Amino acid sequence: MDIIKVDAIASTNTFLRDLNREKHLIDPVCVLAAEQLAGKGQMGTVWQSNPGENLTCSVFMPITGLNLIDQFYISISTSLAIFDMLNHLMVPKLSIKWPNDILSDRFKICGVLIENIVKNGRLTGVIIGIGININQMSFENLPQAGSLKQILGKSFNIEEVLYVLLNNIEKRFSELHGTDFNRLKEEYERCLFRKNKPSTFIDVEGNSFVGIIQSITNQGKLQVLLEDEVVADYELKEIKLLY
Repeated sequence: MDIIKVDAIASTNTFLRDLNREKHLIDPVCVLAAEQLAGKGQMGTVWQSNPGENLTCSVFMPITGLNLIDQFYISISTSLAIFDMLNHLMVPKLSIKWPNDILSDRFKICGVLIENIVKNGRLTGVIIGIGININQMSFENLPQAGSLKQILGKSFNIEEVLYVLLNNIEKRFSELHGTDFNRLKEEYERCLFRKNKPSTFIDVEGNSFVGIIQSITNQGKLQVLLEDEVVADYELKEIKLLY
C-alpha cells in the first residue's frame, strides 16, 4: 500500500477525499500525519492528539461487489483489523464499543471515522480515518482516554504500528469479497463491549434506562434487551452507552 507522509494537515480524511476527487483512486492509499489540526471523530467530535505522539492516519480502500445495504460490514472489517493489530501488540482486555471505538478495559485507545464513497448508487470505496493513542501520557478532560504507553508501560515506533495495522486492514477487507458475512458479524459481536451485561444507556431525550446488549442487525443497529423482555434496535444517534 502506498503511504503519503505529511507533517501537519487539517484532516487526513479531507486530504484523501480531495485526492480521490482529483485522481479517482483505484488502489489502497494511506496518508499519515504527524499532526492533525482539525481531526474529527464520530458525530462531529474533535479528536485530541499531541503532535508526533500518536497514530493519526486515513486509509482509502477500494470497494467492489458490496451492496449499499451491507455497508456496515466495512465498519466491522475495520474494527476487527484494529482489534487484530492491538491483540498482536499484546494490549490486554480489548473490546469494541459499538460501533467502532476500541477499548482496553474501560479506556478508549482508538477512534474511527468512516466515509463511504458512493457513485451511481454503488459503493466504490471508503476513506477510514483512524486515531490510535500511542505514546501520549495525559489527556486533558478525557478521563476515559488511554494510550498504549500508559497501558503497556513502553514507547512504540508509530510507523511500525502503522505497518502492522495496514497489513491487517488489507487482510480483513479481502474477506469482504466473500459471502460469509455471518462469520464476520459473529466475530465482531464476540468482541462487543458490555455484551450480555446489564448497562445504563441514555436516549435522545436524555432519559436513562437499563438494557443488555444482545447483538447487532445486518445494518449495524445495536440490539438491546429491555426490562420488558423486548429487544429494541437503535441507530448510532439514538442511544449512548454510559460507562
